[in-house]
Amino acid sequence: MSITYDNLHLELMSLFEQISGSKLKDIFDVGETMVFVVFPGQLKFALKNIQRLKTKLNKKFKIVEFSEDLEQFIRNMVYPLEVIKLTQEGEIITLEGKDYKTKGLLIGRNAQNLRGLEKAVQRYFSTIKEIKVV
Repeated sequence: MSITYDNLHLELMSLFEQISGSKLKDIFDVGETMVFVVFPGQLKFALKNIQRLKTKLNKKFKIVEFSEDLEQFIRNMVYPLEVIKLTQEGEIITLEGKDYKTKGLLIGRNAQNLRGLEKAVQRYFSTIKEIKVV
């Protein structure tokens, strides 16, 4: 899959790297939230300057550390929510939240959070077609 960026995303990528001092792998929108994906080991640098990023960006954003391990990447994406169990059956991933509140937050209103998670996971793991929460 080919990923292209518009001028706004390119500017935000540059600004993020300048302020945070971390190496950025990707940037994309999930609903109204901007998701910055940093390379493994770079999260600590980004978090040191998170207050400066909040001030400059003036937008909801999330910083996620990339992992080539599908399970770890999903856990990074949903953090701080806890996933008790994650199973993969073919092209379908099933997440089990620790309680009803967690399940509700994983799914979101009109399944918005779940579809956003699917979109993010499919950017890097094209074999995944659907994510479910039980």
